[in-house]
Amino acid sequence: MARFVRLSTFFAWCTAAAICGAGILLSAFYLYLAPQLPDAAQLKHTQLQTPMRVYTSDNKKIAEFGEKRRSPVDISEIPTTLTSAFIAAEDNRFYEHGGIDIIGLGRAAAQLIQSGRIKTGGSTITMQVAKNFFLTRERTFVRKFNEIFLAIQIEQALTKPEILELYLNKIYLGNRAYGVKAAAQVYYGKNLDELSLAESAMIAGLPKAPSRFNPIVNPDRAKIRRDWILSRMLELKMISSLDYSEAKNSELTAGYHGIQPDLAAPYVAEMARQKAVELFGSEAYTLGLNVYVTTDSELQASAQNAVVKGLDDYDKRHGYREPLDHVELTGEENDVTKKQILRNYIAKTRFTPAVITGIEPESIELFTLSGEEGVIDIANASRAAPFININRVGKAPTDLSEHFKIGDIIEVSALSAEATPSEDTPTEANADVSGEIAEAPRLPYILEQSPEAQSALISLRPEDGAILALSGGYNFRMSKYNRAIQAKRQPGSNFKAFIYLAALEEGNTAATLINDAPLVFNDKNLETSWRPENSSGKFYGPTRLREAFYRSRNLVSIRLLKSMGIKPTLKHITKFGFNERDLPKDLSLALGSAGITPIDVAAGYAMIANGGHYIEPYLVTHIENSKGETLYKSDPYVVCDKICMVEKNAAEEENDASTEDGLTKESFKPAPRIADARAVFILHSMMKDVIKKGTGRRASALKRSDIGGKTGTTNDQKDAWFSGFNTEVATSVWVGFDNPETLGRREYGSRAALPIWMDFMKDALADTPAAHLAQPEGIISVKINAKTGLRTSYAEQTLFEYFRNENKPEEERATPPSLDQFVTTPSESTARPEDIF
Repeated sequence: MARFVRLSTFFAWCTAAAICGAGILLSAFYLYLAPQLPDAAQLKHTQLQTPMRVYTSDNKKIAEFGEKRRSPVDISEIPTTLTSAFIAAEDNRFYEHGGIDIIGLGRAAAQLIQSGRIKTGGSTITMQVAKNFFLTRERTFVRKFNEIFLAIQIEQALTKPEILELYLNKIYLGNRAYGVKAAAQVYYGKNLDELSLAESAMIAGLPKAPSRFNPIVNPDRAKIRRDWILSRMLELKMISSLDYSEAKNSELTAGYHGIQPDLAAPYVAEMARQKAVELFGSEAYTLGLNVYVTTDSELQASAQNAVVKGLDDYDKRHGYREPLDHVELTGEENDVTKKQILRNYIAKTRFTPAVITGIEPESIELFTLSGEEGVIDIANASRAAPFININRVGKAPTDLSEHFKIGDIIEVSALSAEATPSEDTPTEANADVSGEIAEAPRLPYILEQSPEAQSALISLRPEDGAILALSGGYNFRMSKYNRAIQAKRQPGSNFKAFIYLAALEEGNTAATLINDAPLVFNDKNLETSWRPENSSGKFYGPTRLREAFYRSRNLVSIRLLKSMGIKPTLKHITKFGFNERDLPKDLSLALGSAGITPIDVAAGYAMIANGGHYIEPYLVTHIENSKGETLYKSDPYVVCDKICMVEKNAAEEENDASTEDGLTKESFKPAPRIADARAVFILHSMMKDVIKKGTGRRASALKRSDIGGKTGTTNDQKDAWFSGFNTEVATSVWVGFDNPETLGRREYGSRAALPIWMDFMKDALADTPAAHLAQPEGIISVKINAKTGLRTSYAEQTLFEYFRNENKPEEERATPPSLDQFVTTPSESTARPEDIF
């Protein structure tokens, strides 16, 4: 007995010594490591790496940029079912311990002693927060002690809900998803409150090994992990037996759900991204910036649809070129192999790539990238009328086998969302006598072709230059080149608006007569003698500037520029906002030979639309951080009339005398006037005539009295333009090939570009009242002779014309001279090509 007492005493002292030794060791570790540990309290103000998001003016998300997909949420927004699943999987004593779980650490230590290596870390959720925010992922004893000490500090600094919120927003859950909200979107395409119990358990199983338990890549292994978590939740009385049974027996529904914007506007999104990076550098991708742009979601969708439709219509007019490619098929390829082949063509088409697997005179059998087997009947292959040359198209095929072969890679689209098999497609109704269906139904498809031609559309708000809509091309995936802001193209007659505005400012009038007659120039700046012509090849003698403008008479524009002088005209045009380095220093300037981007042309037309004020196009209105604090705000020029200026000055005086509350009214930069208001008003009326009776007559279908514009077509129809406006919206459209070549003999601005402009402006101006430019002071309306441009009261052909007061024309003599000898008038039945140009 005495011996037992002595042994007990010995072991008690040994145990106490061991405990004291462990305490001393831990204290020593703490004293050594503590100075190096970060302050856990900073977690209260931590900034999670969050991607940049871009939103339209009406708050529609159009893009997300950043390596990590994360959407931080408050703990109150996370369903209890999901938090319970994570606690059951990772730390079932989370609400009981003070940061470290002695039982869990003991289990980890026992495994270490038995195996000689670290198997599990015994980490609590708090310890994982410490590791994820402050430590590396290396598995060492020093890091583990740091993790323990930090966990204790975190428990003292934060509440349990705060710790859980940090954990659930920080953890990596595979497929670039960080945090539970991102995971719910990636794997299920759902919001957190839409997740089922089974889906919550599946997500809760990911932190242990995001790749190994990925339900998309390893569904069987992921299901085992999910079912184990469900059993733990049942054991911990977090769920009922009925809930457990239903969740365990539910089907796996996980699949990859990419970032789904509310609106696809990639050209706009890329411009916004570049602006954010310009302002914030590479941190723009991690600060959780919300970038707001000026574009309206409905107008943006309309712009892109108009460009796509216009280019598709153009391409159909010029025939089917050839399949995307040809591959040799052995007939032994399985679906996986055929999909791998077709993936190579994703970036080469807006449509669905497909490979031809069978062909008959009146049908094509195909396999699509989506894994569908389809058929194109000859009625849906009318698109195959062959391209012969840019001006000729062959007849629609009557035998498809003469135009296509097995292995051709073609572009297709489904005939309808719920396509029904054709009468010849095997179904239950035509099964063989054994009752078995001969083969699976083939879905009907349409033959398509992505155009090689390109287009750009940009629409501005004339008041301040805000970009209302922008399309930089047919398809961003096929070409990221933003033609709206990068492509310098010749505007052709689209540029005449600025030549005529300069002429009006120089004292010419809309009634000034210029002789439309042949010209030959031997200019040292030109390689050969230049003999400019009207598009008709005809000349029409003395012509009023108004008529010359709306009929786009080239010779009149050249003579007008020659009469003003190139240098004085360049001064005017550079004043209108164009860069002199882009402008030719010869008479070809009159026909728009300068290389100018669509955004610069649109800005010029916006200046005309707003009455002659300088504006700068801009896209980003403001940028906020994840807390909603404004980090950047645009400061555009804003058109401000007399009333507006009075209000502005009053606001500034009010701000100067503001009270202690510090509230002030926002100020702005008044847009400076860069063109004479009266000259712009007269030009407005001339540009409206382009729509009423000139080269833009097709736009009269919009039934708007307030719109004006100008067509533009360059030599050999290499560029086609239409730019137009009312005082609220100014839009420019360009069509052409990236490598300049002819669009085709009849592809003028009125045919290739104007329909795109009309489709967009129909939506942009829908349900809006007419917006005319107000007539400024100093304008008079005078009755003139339509042939001489002089004041008259007795001529047979008279009309009223606008003049600046100082430019009122002389009154003509009682018997005006006949000008018929100078004018060559085509017959009424002869179409005038200048009406097209």
